[in-house]
Amino acid sequence: MNALSGRLRSVVAGSDVQLFPQARMSGPMPWVIAIMVAMTAIALAGGLALGNAIFAAKAEIDGGVTVQLLEPRADVRDSQARAAATALGAMQGVRGFRQVPQAEVDALIEPWLGTGTDDDGGLAIPVPALIDVRLDGPASPDRLAAIERALRPVAPSARIDAQSNWLKPVFDAMVSLQVLSIALVALLAGALAAAVLLASRSALGTHREVIEIIHLLGGTDNQVAREFQRSIGFDAAGGGALGLGLALVVILSLARRFDGLGAGLVDNGALVWTDWLLIAAVPVMATLLAMMTARLTVLHALRKML
Repeated sequence: MNALSGRLRSVVAGSDVQLFPQARMSGPMPWVIAIMVAMTAIALAGGLALGNAIFAAKAEIDGGVTVQLLEPRADVRDSQARAAATALGAMQGVRGFRQVPQAEVDALIEPWLGTGTDDDGGLAIPVPALIDVRLDGPASPDRLAAIERALRPVAPSARIDAQSNWLKPVFDAMVSLQVLSIALVALLAGALAAAVLLASRSALGTHREVIEIIHLLGGTDNQVAREFQRSIGFDAAGGGALGLGLALVVILSLARRFDGLGAGLVDNGALVWTDWLLIAAVPVMATLLAMMTARLTVLHALRKML
């Protein structure tokens, strides 16, 4: 009793004495926070990787245009391809172009059309000739129309498409996944705050008698709230560090697996150093959120208690 009275007087006097002693990293709260931090960091890493992939892919193909020559007769198609290349070279705003070799086109469509060949060794089904064009700016509808007008006299079978249009459904799906990851981060932050709120209310009920004595001795609500805030801060910091470690193991393992795919979008989605800083900030933000939630919960409950 004398020891408790001494602690109470120390708290009222403002000295740095722990009023509600407990073992650190004990109970479920640190492990709940560790799970929340791990899931938040993984979701954040996924959202950042998707954002990087979308940005890099759009920057790469934003000025890309594909010219397809749909003439079925090979000799006429080749003649139109040469004429189209000459017309493109004379156009302003065209940064460069490349006529895709027919063997490369055949290899691209072979998995879908099979390996049947004609007498010349090419695919039996006539395929269009392709010209990959790079503009010095975005492939707007006006610029596509200008290219079409320039090619119509020399290559009537030409069809002009912006490369970004082909991947628009893919980009839309990736943006949806990015929004989902952001929503998941927000939901996990709310779940963390709810868990801290319930733990703080439970601790208030456990120490209700001690809190009443503190008020009788002249202690303030802020002093009591500071004790709970400090206690939950230690648990949140320990759990956050553990959760971040688990998240890094998962993120690095997934990154190694995706590296083996060799896909362009996956390679462009690599995390940069600023992304790693944001991920490292997750346990810090979780600790601050837990401490703020605990403080506000305790202060609100104390006003209703007295």
